Amino acid sequence: MQSRTDVNEFLITPIADRQMPPGYHYEIHRSHRIGWLRAAVLGANDGIVSTASLIVGIAASHAAHNEILLAGIAGLVAGAMSMAAGEYVSVSSQADTEQADLVRERQELDENEHLEKQELQNIYMLRGLDPLLAAQVAEQLMKHDALGAHARDELGISGAGTARPVQAALTSAVTFAVGAVLPLLMVLIAPVSDLIIIVSLSSLLFLALLGSLAAHTGGSGLIKGAFRVTFWGALAMGLTAAVGSVFGTVV
Repeated sequence: MQSRTDVNEFLITPIADRQMPPGYHYEIHRSHRIGWLRAAVLGANDGIVSTASLIVGIAASHAAHNEILLAGIAGLVAGAMSMAAGEYVSVSSQADTEQADLVRERQELDENEHLEKQELQNIYMLRGLDPLLAAQVAEQLMKHDALGAHARDELGISGAGTARPVQAALTSAVTFAVGAVLPLLMVLIAPVSDLIIIVSLSSLLFLALLGSLAAHTGGSGLIKGAFRVTFWGALAMGLTAAVGSVFGTVV
């Protein structure tokens, strides 16, 4: 059975650490941040929105201050663990799929290298190269790193976008906890009478800052990034407050 050493090396070796030709100019692009940035933004956004919505909903039901605080803390712990578990499972599934595809590709290279070279040539021809040049490029890339060439150009798998389950799980859990702490701090300092207003407005401010920071890190527009997270956060808190008010009145 084919060893997975080559596959694992391709998956875990950062582009910056790979052997480059003399004079190679390495550039750091924002796409290299996709793996951790997505998990970080998702975690922090979910931490703020879910915890603030929970607090607002409980407060709208006329619960006592200590009950609101306890619900918020429970939401922080449960949410952080849920985010970590969910990210780990989902990203592990992606990593397993990538691993299986690479193992299969390595087997195909071992069994029929000529056919795989022709497949690579066809890919480059479809991208605009003439047949002779496409054949030369495929041959050179196959000599240098056959698995890497097929992973990148046939499967669309690159080192920068490779799934990393542990990184995604830890990033989501930590950022969720950080995001959830922010509305909890408002509960500690705000009077019960103004709790809903203070938590809602401060959370919307936190979401706007988060959206702007994520947009800046990813190279997108600040206003667009701030608006999309603030809009959905406001909608979530509004609906939760309405549910809490209805059930609080009934009970």
